[in-house]
Amino acid sequence: MTADRPRRSADPFPGTHTELAPPADERADAPADAPPGTGGILGRAHRALTFGIISVVSVVAFEAIAVNTAMPVAARALDGIGLYAFAFSAYFTASLFAMALAGEWSDRRGPLAPLFAGIAAFGAGLLVAGGAQSMGMFVAGRGVQGIGGGMVVVSLYVVVGRAYPDRLRPSIMAAFSAAWVVPVIVGPLVAGTVTEQLGWRWVFLAIPVLILLPLAVMLPALRKLPRTRPGPGGGARQVLGNRRCLLALAAAVGACLLQYAGQHPAWFALLPAAAGLALLVPGIVRLLPRGTFRAGRGLPSVVLMRGLAAGALVGSESFIPLMLVTQRGLSPTLAGLSLTGGGLTWALGSYVQSRPRLEPYRERLMGLGMVLLAAAIVTVPLALLDSVPVAIVAVAWTVGGFGMGLNISSGGVLLLKLSRPEEAGSNSASLQMSDALGNVTFVGVSGVLFVAFGGGSIATHAPALTTASGAASHPAAFVAVFATMTLVALAGAAVAGRLR
Repeated sequence: MTADRPRRSADPFPGTHTELAPPADERADAPADAPPGTGGILGRAHRALTFGIISVVSVVAFEAIAVNTAMPVAARALDGIGLYAFAFSAYFTASLFAMALAGEWSDRRGPLAPLFAGIAAFGAGLLVAGGAQSMGMFVAGRGVQGIGGGMVVVSLYVVVGRAYPDRLRPSIMAAFSAAWVVPVIVGPLVAGTVTEQLGWRWVFLAIPVLILLPLAVMLPALRKLPRTRPGPGGGARQVLGNRRCLLALAAAVGACLLQYAGQHPAWFALLPAAAGLALLVPGIVRLLPRGTFRAGRGLPSVVLMRGLAAGALVGSESFIPLMLVTQRGLSPTLAGLSLTGGGLTWALGSYVQSRPRLEPYRERLMGLGMVLLAAAIVTVPLALLDSVPVAIVAVAWTVGGFGMGLNISSGGVLLLKLSRPEEAGSNSASLQMSDALGNVTFVGVSGVLFVAFGGGSIATHAPALTTASGAASHPAAFVAVFATMTLVALAGAAVAGRLR
C-alpha cells in the first residue's frame, strides 16, 4: 500500500499527520547475535501483532477490490446507476475527514481507541451497504465504511510506530505492500463468484466476519502497547475542534455539495455549488503546501502530481467494471479480473524505480509514469467498439499500473529528498492528503460527466436487450469520463517539468 500499493490510494495510510513515535521499549530490539527469526517482524516479540496487522490490511484490500467487482450489479439492482459515482466518492470523502480525526485522536490519546472505533465503523458500514434497500442507503453505508477505513489505516500507522523499533519499520512497511498482492489476484474471482452465485449483498455482509480473527490474534499484543495519558487538550471536543479536522471536514462537505450540484443541472443547484466551493477551496488550500495549485517548483509540484495521478486512476478505474458489464455484457467476475494486471504491474513499476542506476532520472520516471497512465486510460474506451476485443482493457491497465508504480513510488522518494528532517512528517502528510483529495475530486468529476452525458439512464436489464432498444447504451457517458481523466493524467505529466 505505501508507494508499492497496487490499488486506489498510493499510500497505505493517506491523510495522517501523526509522526511515528519512538518505540516505547527499545528492548524489543533483538541483540545482534540473536538467533534468526527472534528479532524480525516475525520473531517472537512481534509475530502475533504482525500477522494481525497484515491480516487487517488484507481484509481492507479485499474489500476495495471486491467493491469494484460487485458495484455494477449492486447499482443496477438498486436502480441507482445515476448515483454510481457517489458510491465511490462517499467512501473517499468520509475517509478524508476520518484520517484527520484519527491522526488527532491518536496523537492525543493513543491509537487503540481510534483503531477499534474505525473497525467498528467499517464493519457497520459494510452491513448497512449489504442490507440497503435503496441506492441512497447504499451510499450512506459506503460513507460509514469510509469513516472506518480512514480511521483504521491511520491508527495502524501509529501502532507500527509505537510497537516496532526503527530497524524493523522498513520490513513491516514492505509487508503492508505485500498484503495487497493476494487480494488483487483472488479478489475479483472470489467477489465475482459470490456476486453471481449468492448475490452482491454477500460481498458486503461476509467481510465483517473476516476481520474478527485478525483482531483476536493481535489483541494481546495491542494491550501491551504503552498507554497514552490524555493531555489537557485530549477531550473529544478538542479533537473534533482541531483546525486540521475542521478543514478536512469542510473540504469533504464542499466536495459532496459540488458533486450534488453537478448532477442536478438546474438553477436551484447554484446554491449548493456556491456553498461547496466556499467550503472546499479554503480547506484544500490550507491543507496542502503553499504553491501547490500553481505547480511551484520542487515540493509543491510533487504534492500536486500525487493528487493528479491518484485522481486520474480512480476516476477512470471506478467506471471500468460498469462499462464492461453494461456495454459489453461481461460477468462481474471477468470485469473485475480486467483490473488485476494493473495491480501486479504496479508492484513491478515500484521495483523498477528503486534500482540505484535510475536514481538520477527520478523526475523523468515520474513523468513517464503519467504518460503511461494517460495512454492506458485513453485506450480503455476502445472496448466500447464491438470490433475491438474486450481484452484490450486488461492490456491497457497493465500498462497504466506500471506507470503508477513508477510515478507514485518515485514521488515518495523525491518528497523525502526535498524535505528537511524536521519537515518530513508534515510534508508526508500533505502528500497523502493530496492523494485523498484527488480521489474525492476526480471521482466526483467523473460522476458529474457520466450523468451529464446520459449515463444515469442506463437501465437495469441485460446489456444485449437494452442496447438493441437504444435506451440503455450510452457510450458517450463513458467516453466523457475516460477522455477527461486522460487530460488529468497528461496535466500530471506536464507538472513533471516543475519537480526540480
